[in-house]
Amino acid sequence: MAAYRFAALRLKRMLCLGGASFFCWLLLSSLLSGCGYLIQPRVTTGMVNLEKGSYQLDVSHTSVLFKVGHMNLSTFVGRFNQSDAQLEFDPEHIAAAKLKAWVDINSIDVNNAELEAQLRDSSWFDATRYPQALFTTTRVQVIDANSADFTGELTLRGITQPVVLHVTFNGGGYSLLSGGYVLGFNARARIQRSRFGMNYLVPAVGDWVDIEIYAEFKQQ
Repeated sequence: MAAYRFAALRLKRMLCLGGASFFCWLLLSSLLSGCGYLIQPRVTTGMVNLEKGSYQLDVSHTSVLFKVGHMNLSTFVGRFNQSDAQLEFDPEHIAAAKLKAWVDINSIDVNNAELEAQLRDSSWFDATRYPQALFTTTRVQVIDANSADFTGELTLRGITQPVVLHVTFNGGGYSLLSGGYVLGFNARARIQRSRFGMNYLVPAVGDWVDIEIYAEFKQQ
């Protein structure tokens, strides 16, 4: 109750002694409360409606996750904090799209420094010898208005295997924050780690690994 009285008195004082200041404060508050709407781009969906161009990954709005079964009891989730990618996209020739993406293996993050060091070791990712994972498209197949399968080659631990990246384009639009046209997509893939020479602790730690990518690309 005392706090309410204090607020009421303060409001009264602002109105009586500094009406201009009060209304300036009110105007500023209104503008700030609407900032979310001001920076929200007008998003267009459907791959055929996206803009043609060369795109660079916006690393500050990208997450690369991996999920693997643990002891048939739970799903272990980790991420890579450093990645980069380039996308060539033409809405009139979607099947000709090209994606090249890298992940820095040393940026692995499982919220446990000791375990991260183990995962960088030769029994797992062998990050000293193979510090990067690389994916390059070889073929693109349109699935529906917003989705396409990016078939490509994934090189991990020095071994290259075919992988299909299932991509869903979320849309595109001009972003005030990014200062240009941005498109975003989600992608997922499933790989068998033993095919990349990573057999350690199979099957206690699952052989199949799910990869999830949430990304935004900026038009260059």
